Amino acid sequence: MSTKNVKNVFREGAISATFVGEAIGKHQTKTTIGAHNIFLGQVRADKIDENEVEAIEYTANEEMANQKFHDIREETFDKYNLTCMHIYHSKGIVKAGEICLFVFVSSPSRKHVFEAIEYIVERIKKEVPIFGKELFKTNDSSDKTHQWKVNS
Repeated sequence: MSTKNVKNVFREGAISATFVGEAIGKHQTKTTIGAHNIFLGQVRADKIDENEVEAIEYTANEEMANQKFHDIREETFDKYNLTCMHIYHSKGIVKAGEICLFVFVSSPSRKHVFEAIEYIVERIKKEVPIFGKELFKTNDSSDKTHQWKVNS
């Protein structure tokens, strides 16, 4: 496990559309890129029993999580012909409908970006120690206000 250049991928709260747009815009001058692919993870207003998810509160051991993101990043560069990759994950409260995960990859060709995005997102879901507490809208018929999210 390399600790060289481990970046902090966490952003407080939701990841804004402006942030996503600016990240994409910065790549227009990189003329060796032929394809980009983006994954945006969004908080769903799931219904669980009689409760509706209003938001998710994300927490993590940031040092461990950032190291795992770094390892996934390095292994993905070894596996696919990518020009660049950016990963951002929310911490704190993110409301239903807001973006909590932003993965952006670029390559000279489209095949690599499609394969890389799926590879990255699946590894994040399985391996990165990020925890989400689902916060429910309060409801007179239930006193349940939250539960820990289970990745699916």
